[in-house]
Formats: sequence, structure tokens, C-alpha cells
Amino acid sequence: MSGDNNRGRLEPPAAAFAPATGPAGTRPGDRVGAPVRERQVPAVERAIAILRLLARSESPLGVQAIARELGLVPSTCLHILRVLVAEELAGFDPETKRYRLDAGILSIARGVLGRSSFSRLVQPALDRIAKRHAVTANAVRVVGLAHGTVVAMSHAAQPFHIHVGVGSRFPALVSVTGRCIAAFGNHDWADIEEAFHRVRWERPPSLRAWRGEVEEARRTGYAVDAGNYICGITIVGAPVMDRGRVGHVIVGIGLTEQLKAARRARLGRDLQAAAREMSERLRRE
Repeated sequence: MSGDNNRGRLEPPAAAFAPATGPAGTRPGDRVGAPVRERQVPAVERAIAILRLLARSESPLGVQAIARELGLVPSTCLHILRVLVAEELAGFDPETKRYRLDAGILSIARGVLGRSSFSRLVQPALDRIAKRHAVTANAVRVVGLAHGTVVAMSHAAQPFHIHVGVGSRFPALVSVTGRCIAAFGNHDWADIEEAFHRVRWERPPSLRAWRGEVEEARRTGYAVDAGNYICGITIVGAPVMDRGRVGHVIVGIGLTEQLKAARRARLGRDLQAAAREMSERLRRE
């Protein structure tokens, strides 16, 4: 918890939104349920893994540290880093011999967000929900069972708020996003179960209990995570359908102590109404 101008900000643990990488930059759950590619491009995948690692790191990293973390050959890692530096996606400090993200990333991010019609469409609804329910509201773009990315965010004018930054990326089956995907996404249950076991929770639910919550989400139209993903935090979310699939999830996040059953249900109904409105607007576009 940190203060800024006498205002508090409660941030979820970094690991919650940035799962550890594995060999060659793979991430748990990233390819579960994704379309099978006929041909992979290792250099591109490694470059992306390096950028994600630099984004997660609180301090610049050297070649050896990056290569070790991602399971890369150091010489290969160095060649990729040199290209990223030349393209201004990564910066290099000649004194410390370490790398960090550079400003080129920002221009790409601004271009994506500036062209995202959904982010513009959903922002008024997020602002309304955040103010009405005194929660942090965000919209998550979903890519099958692979991952979710926060594309828009609003928080209430409260002494303390939960902050989830735009651009945060995490496994799709985590928290309410996962319950919505499982309930409305028409995925094979075997793939869902495999992805479920890859999710890291602070208070893990059993698969049986989680599946019961998926069925409840299907019945009510919105999903609830009451402290499973992050202890003390309740998350409520409703799916935005796009051409028969879950394209986004609109989410409200608050302290469990504040979001008791009746208030949680009101938030869920408002999220569902906003998600339904967004689904209809996407259908007309």
C-alpha cells in the first residue's frame, strides 16, 4: 500500500499479473487453447519474451541474467537485445551493461490504445460503475484460453483504491475472467481444466468448487471471485460477447469487507448490464 498526495493505493502482488516465464520465454497457460501454428518464429518469440521480462523487472538486467531467466543462449540473447535497442524498444546503459525498456514501447502502446474502439466505448461505463459502487473498474481483453490484457480502467475517488494498470497481462483463466470464459466461451472442458491447474492463486479453490462457481456465473450472468485470487479482495465480472465468444470481461474490484453479498449482487447486475450493452454495440459495428 502506498500513498500519493495523502491518497492510498492498494496494488495486487506483481506475480498476480505477471506469471513467471519458463524455458525459452514460455509462460504458463500462454498456449493452452490457442490455435496450432504451422510454423513458429523463434526469434520473434524470444524477442517478445525479453520485452516481457524487462517489463516485469523492477531494475535493468544484464545479458546473462536475461538469458538465464529465459533459458536462452547468451549470444542469441545479445543479438536480439541489440536489435531491440536499435529499434528503441529497449535501452542500454554502457556503464552498467544492463538493459531496460525504452520509449519506443510507449509509442506502440499509445497507438494500440488510441485505435481501440472498445476502450473508448467502455470507458463511460467503467467510470459510472467505479463511482456508483466505489470500486476499481476495468475492462479485460480476452484471447481464448491464453491470456487477458487490461485495456481500460477507472477507479473511484476514495482514500484507498486498488490499482490495476492498463496493459497488465495475465493468464486468461485467472479470477472472474476465467469463470466467465469457462461459463460462456464454449471451450472444451478438458482444455479448461488443464489451464485451470496452471493458475496461481493466493487461496486456491478446488476444481469442484470452481466449477460450481462457473455454473453460478452461467445462471446469473456474472462471476465472483471472493478472495481466491488475492486474499481480502473480491472481484466481480461479466462477459462481453463478440461474435459468439467472450471478447472482453468488464470487472469491478473492491475490498471483500466492503463488498458483502447484497452490494456484490448490485455490482454484478450493473456489470452485466454494461457488458450486455457493449455486446450489442459490438454486434452493430
